[in-house]
Amino acid sequence: MHAMEVIQILVIGYALGGIPFGVLLAKLFGLPDPRYIGSGNIGATNMLRMGNKKVALLTLLLDMGKGVAAVLLTNYLFPFLVRDLTATCQSVGGGLIPCAYTIANPHYGALAALLAAVGHMYSPWLKFKGGKGVATLCGGALAFSWPVGMAALLLWGIVVFTTRYVSLGSLVALTLAPFIVWLRVDGASAIILAIAAGIAIWKHRENIARLRRGFEPKVSLGKGK
Repeated sequence: MHAMEVIQILVIGYALGGIPFGVLLAKLFGLPDPRYIGSGNIGATNMLRMGNKKVALLTLLLDMGKGVAAVLLTNYLFPFLVRDLTATCQSVGGGLIPCAYTIANPHYGALAALLAAVGHMYSPWLKFKGGKGVATLCGGALAFSWPVGMAALLLWGIVVFTTRYVSLGSLVALTLAPFIVWLRVDGASAIILAIAAGIAIWKHRENIARLRRGFEPKVSLGKGK
């Protein structure tokens, strides 16, 4: 069952996901430590509360990059796990169409995305504290199935731009993403992403309570630094 390789995927994903870019960027740009302001999370939304949108955007991109890196590194290191390299070419009109390069086991990529998100949420470098994992999970989804990642981003964007609630956009995307994976990829990957989404939704429990009470702060989409 390739147990050793799976363990390595878990370690790689968790270690990459655990890199606290929010904290590192705050130190680099002379900003307050995000762990001690606002929600205490290290993600882009809490960085945005400092008023520096450029740093918040950079945090978002780097956090997404952790998920992308975890999946791509898994594909590179363990191609025999994640891909079927023996494609069959068919003769068409005396010629050959390009060989298919199909993903045989996409759930290994989903597993890497899951662990990267868990690493972000429970970073080993921050005494197992961190962010809420949405950006990292989205990056991982983009890497193992870009239509899934783009669909999740579109859902998130529509909700955020219409309601100004980042947390609500995240919750909608997290809830629907596993169904998209089930339709677009396979059942095993959908189960893995559902686990990741469930953990991320649990991390949003305080946001859910504030949304229900009408106390959740809205994000400003106007000009900033």
